[in-house]
Parts: sequence; structure tokens; C-alpha cells
Amino acid sequence: QVQLVESGGGLVQPGGSLRLSCVASGIRFNAHIMSWYRQGPGKQRDLVAVISNDGTTNYVDSVKGRFTISRDNAKNTVYLQMNSLKPEDTAVYYCNVRILAQYWGQGTQVTVSS
Repeated sequence: QVQLVESGGGLVQPGGSLRLSCVASGIRFNAHIMSWYRQGPGKQRDLVAVISNDGTTNYVDSVKGRFTISRDNAKNTVYLQMNSLKPEDTAVYYCNVRILAQYWGQGTQVTVSS
């Protein structure tokens, strides 16, 4: 049974930083591409960052240079380091893996506000 558990969200002021974590179980973690998505209030869920099993990364333009996705295969964990946060980064952030079907975590709320 695939399970993804996110943590690390919270309230932060503009310009601040947060690090999100997602622990995966039920999969051979080092074999799969892992992704972070986000869904802002009243918006659709959008891709933020992707990391392949060889460590190659890709980002949506709006977060390039501010966010960093990484993975620790020994810990079955994918991270999203978010720096220089902006109010428009406010969203629920979800971890994702696609293995035939798509699997999602429960999400973690990130609120950027002064």
C-alpha cells in the first residue's frame, strides 16, 4: 500500500523559508520520479517541482531560483526547500508519485503572510 506523508508547512512572513518533507512507504522509492504540487485557494492543483530517480530536477518558472527539490533515498524522503517565499506561494502542498496510478499525500498548508 502506497503512502505519502507530508510535513513542514506553516505560517511564514514574506521573504521567509520553509522546508517540506514527504516520507514514502509501500514503494521502491529509489526507482520513482517524485513530485511536489500545490493548490492555492480557488485554484487548480499545479506542478511545482520534479526530481527523477537519478536526481535530475525541474521546476515551474515561478519558483526557479527560490525552491529546491531533493531526495534522500536512504530515508525514502523527498524535500522541498522554499526560500524567498511570497504571498502567492500560499497553498496546500502535496507530494506525488505516479506508479500506474497517481498517489497523493494528505497535503501540508503553507501560508505566506505578514
